[in-house]
Amino acid sequence: MGNHYIPNSAHKEEMLREIGFSSTKELFSDVPEGVLKEFNLPSGKSEYEVFLEMNRILEKNKSVLEMPTFLGAGTYFHYIPAHVKYLIERSEFLTAYTPYQPEISQGMLQALFEYQSLIGELVGLEIVNSSMYDWGSALGEAARMTARFTRKNKFIVPKALSPEKKRTLETYVEGAGVEIEYIPWNENGQMDIEKLKESVEGAAGVYVEMPNFFGLIEEQVRAIGEIAHDAKALFVVGTDPTSLGILEAPGNYGADIVIGEAAFFGNPMNFGGPRAGFFAVRNDKKLIRQMPGRIIGMTKDKEGKRAFVMALQTREQHIRRAKATSNICSNEALTAVAAAIHIATLGPRGLRELGEVILKNTAYFKKRMSEVGKIPFDGINFKDVLVGFEIPYDVIHERLLEKNIHGGYYIGQYFPELGESALFAVTETTKREWIDELISALREIINEAEL
Repeated sequence: MGNHYIPNSAHKEEMLREIGFSSTKELFSDVPEGVLKEFNLPSGKSEYEVFLEMNRILEKNKSVLEMPTFLGAGTYFHYIPAHVKYLIERSEFLTAYTPYQPEISQGMLQALFEYQSLIGELVGLEIVNSSMYDWGSALGEAARMTARFTRKNKFIVPKALSPEKKRTLETYVEGAGVEIEYIPWNENGQMDIEKLKESVEGAAGVYVEMPNFFGLIEEQVRAIGEIAHDAKALFVVGTDPTSLGILEAPGNYGADIVIGEAAFFGNPMNFGGPRAGFFAVRNDKKLIRQMPGRIIGMTKDKEGKRAFVMALQTREQHIRRAKATSNICSNEALTAVAAAIHIATLGPRGLRELGEVILKNTAYFKKRMSEVGKIPFDGINFKDVLVGFEIPYDVIHERLLEKNIHGGYYIGQYFPELGESALFAVTETTKREWIDELISALREIINEAEL
């Protein structure tokens, strides 16, 4: 039977004869036995039948609005003002494609210019590109960029790093011959300064996150920057921009490159994507020329009116590809525009209030969680809190789901030295009664396991 959605299926035998094969099995004869599988698919359905079937499947899902969610480690539930979605659905913005033709793309170009300006003001650096794929790809690009700029091939990162970022980073640098060296955390869960001093010689760049993967504020972040600069390495800071209403801008404490995740503003969790990593550098011509991605600039047209263009786009894949610093194809422009709208809506006071609420919620959460689990690290947490348990966390997680609560992100398989540990997180959307409900549920689960 032919497939309704693939017209060529009706001509399968004719196509096989044309290329010299008698059957599909013969065509794929070089594939090992047992790998190929025949699918006995049902016949096609009407649009209405498909609609009903899809809704039946979707009913199995639960959103963060239907159950308290404490998922940490880089995916967070933030409130997004209703007008953000309305504005990005306008036809002028509703594209992820790079605006190659400025004469017909002034609206999108200006929106991206504003995005760059807002991110630059937040992180304290002058030059920002108009978005990367996500934080992980921005980290990979930063590692390669430090190697190109310094002509050294070692990039130092904290061992306390998201496993997703770690895999992305290692993939990005493999072909470039950049060596990654991981610095362990100290007794406070922060980068071990003494170990960094022992390893920094010959480094192209030193990377630190603020807050770090465990949600802790790095207390010696200035010292880390000084150690990097003393070794003639670039100082790279990764930051959660929702913290920058209350934490100092990384550019103010010496960061040469600042990266992070802009999609925490204006974008829902979306099952983990798409994202919009940001990438900023200090105003140094040589540094800017090594920057990945595209930069939107403001100029004047032939009539002297303000206009926006794509500047320094030689690092794009469509021009001088052999000399490009990176190969960024599909643009994350729409998610970046959503972030810009959200940031502009909050303004300086709103950003400060957002950070304060998250910080207070985190402190309350950490205190309550210490009643039912082990908090291995002291210090100030923002969003994420690492919690250890005496019983297997997968048991805890499944029991929480049965109680209509989504728990934290299990990291025991990535950091076995931390035992049965998970990263829980709270944001401005987290109600205190949800936290109290979680604590009660955990008490019940732990007591049941001990009987």
